[in-house]
Amino acid sequence: MSTDIRELDPREVWRHFHSLTRIPRPSGHEEKVRAFIAGFGRSLGLDTTVDEAGNIIIRKPATPGMEEYRGIILQAHLDMVPQKNGGTLHDFETDPIEPIVDGGWVRARGTTLGADNGIGVAAAMAVLESGDLRHGPLEALFTSEEESGMAGALRLKPGMLKGGILLNLDSEDEGELFIGCAGGLDATMTFSYDEQVVPAGYEGYMLRVNGLRGGHSGMDIHLGRGNANKIMNRLLHQGYLRHGMLIGAIEGGTLRNAIPRESSALVVVPALQRDGFLDGLGRLGADIKNELASADPGVRIEAVSAALPELVIGEPVAERMLRAIHACPDGVMRMSCEMAGVVETSSNLAIVTSGDGEITVQCLLRSSVDSALEELATMIGSVFELAGAVAVFNGGYPGWKPDPGSPVLKGMLEIYHEKFGTTPEVKAVHAGLECGIIGSIYSEIDMISFGPTIRYPHSPDEKVEIASVEKFWDFLVETIGRVSSGSGGCGFIPAGRTLR
Repeated sequence: MSTDIRELDPREVWRHFHSLTRIPRPSGHEEKVRAFIAGFGRSLGLDTTVDEAGNIIIRKPATPGMEEYRGIILQAHLDMVPQKNGGTLHDFETDPIEPIVDGGWVRARGTTLGADNGIGVAAAMAVLESGDLRHGPLEALFTSEEESGMAGALRLKPGMLKGGILLNLDSEDEGELFIGCAGGLDATMTFSYDEQVVPAGYEGYMLRVNGLRGGHSGMDIHLGRGNANKIMNRLLHQGYLRHGMLIGAIEGGTLRNAIPRESSALVVVPALQRDGFLDGLGRLGADIKNELASADPGVRIEAVSAALPELVIGEPVAERMLRAIHACPDGVMRMSCEMAGVVETSSNLAIVTSGDGEITVQCLLRSSVDSALEELATMIGSVFELAGAVAVFNGGYPGWKPDPGSPVLKGMLEIYHEKFGTTPEVKAVHAGLECGIIGSIYSEIDMISFGPTIRYPHSPDEKVEIASVEKFWDFLVETIGRVSSGSGGCGFIPAGRTLR
C-alpha cells in the first residue's frame, strides 16, 4: 500500500483530503480554508456563496434530463479540532497536518488528523468536481466553527438552501446510518478570587496529569476514560484537606467537546508536610491508575519541584472551587430507554483555568431530551452557585428527532444492501450533529448522516480506516444518483432503471 495518501482509493477523495491537510483550519481560524473552498467552487464555474457566518454554499446544476429531481444538499464542516501530544511542536494556525499511512488506517504525526470532518469535505469536493456522476440539482454546504459551538449552522439563514434532501457527511462509523442526535448547552462557571502571599516555610511543586486517551465528549463519553480535570481535582482536594496545600495556578483541558487529556497545577506545600503530601499523592495516584487500568491505562501522574510563586489563590475561594468541581457531574448521566446502547444525557467537565483573579470552569452538556438537558444545567448551576460562583449557560443547540419512517432512509437502506449485501444499522448519536440546527431552520428537509469509520476523533490518536472511505464514497455516489425522484418527491430510483 502506498505511503502517499494521494495514491489511495478513491483517489478523487484522498487527493482533496491531502489538499485540506496542507491548509490550517482549527475551529475559529478558518480564513484560509474558507478562501480555498470558495476558490475551488469558483474555479469550477459553479455558483458559490459565502454568507455572513462564513458558511459556503456551492451549487451544481443537475445532469441534463434530471432537473426535476429533488435537490440534494451535501453537508460537512470546514473546521477541525486542534489537539496534539505533549512535546509535539505544531502550530495549528500555521502548520500543515502530516498524514501517515499506518496499516489499514491513516493517522497524523502527533496531532489530530482532521478526518473529522475533512473526509466529508473532500467527498463533497469530489462530487462537485466530477464530470461523470449523474444527479439532480446539487448543493454543497460547508459550515464554519462546528467544533467550537456550531456557530455557522446556528447563523444559517432561511431561504439559503434549495434542496429537499440533506446528506450530512459527518458520522464516524461506516455501515451505520444516523437519523437523530443530541442537543447541547455550554456551561461556564466563574469564581473571583483575591491572591494571598505564600506563607513562610512552603515549597513549590508542579503537579501534572497526562497520558490519557481523551476523545470526543459525545461519541466517547460512555467509554469510562479518565477526565484530567476530575483527576487533578482529586489530587488537589486531598492535598488541601490533609496537608495544607495551596494552589498557585491551574490549567486543564482545551476544548469543550474534547474529554480533557492533560492538566497541570502549580501548588505550594508546607515543608514539614512534604513527605506526607508526596506519599499521599503516590497512593492516590496508584488508586486512580488501578481504577483506569482498562479504560485509560496510559494515565501518568507526577509531582516535580518548582519555583515558589509569590502569590497563590485565596484559600476560601480555592476550597469552594475544589468542592464544587468534586461535586460537578461528569460523564454519562442517563442511557436512552428508546434506543439501546445510546447515551441520552451527559456532561463533560472540559476546561479549568485560573488567572487574573478568576477561576473558570467550562462544561459541555448534551441530551436528546430537552427537559433532561435543562435539569442537568440546573444541577450544575446549583452546585457552583452554592459555592459562590457565577454560572452562565449559553450556546444551546437543538437535538434532531429521529424519523424512522423517512423515505430517504428506506431508499438508502435498500441501496446499501444491494451494493454490499448487508443492511446498515440505523442509529441516533450522542453528539451534536448540525442536522438538529439545520432541521430547526428547514423543517421540510429529509436528513440522513453517514460517513467512513473514524476512531478517537478530537484526540491525537484520531485515525480513519482506508477501506471504509472507499465504501463510503461508493455508497455516496450511488445515493446521489438514486435517492431522488421527479416532481419533488423523495423516493429512490431502483437499480437498473435508466435515468431520464
